[in-house]
Amino acid sequence: MPVLPEPVWPVVILALIQLGDAVLCVRPVRFVAECLEGVRFPHRLWRLLPPLKLAAAAGLLAGIVVPYLGVLTCAALVAYFLVAIFMHVRARDFGRHLFVNALGMLFLCVAVGVYSFL
Repeated sequence: MPVLPEPVWPVVILALIQLGDAVLCVRPVRFVAECLEGVRFPHRLWRLLPPLKLAAAAGLLAGIVVPYLGVLTCAALVAYFLVAIFMHVRARDFGRHLFVNALGMLFLCVAVGVYSFL
């Protein structure tokens, strides 16, 4: 397994998606709020999402030059979206939020991990 991503562009795109997601979570836009409410994610914890997503974006970008950091961050994102899928299933929220958002992002994170790091 390479310690630095090759190619780099999928990692950069995933970092930009995480950055955009962080911005959407600062004052959650409607579809983000609906998703969080659908899984009954506590309102008091919503404020933790932007820093978490910014850290993911920063970890991915730093992982372009810091060995293994990108792999670790990508793996953490896979774990994050597995938890999100579990929360949707537990809440019986089987709509668009599960299939488009959580499963789509899980697929993207796994694809970036495999394509850029394996």
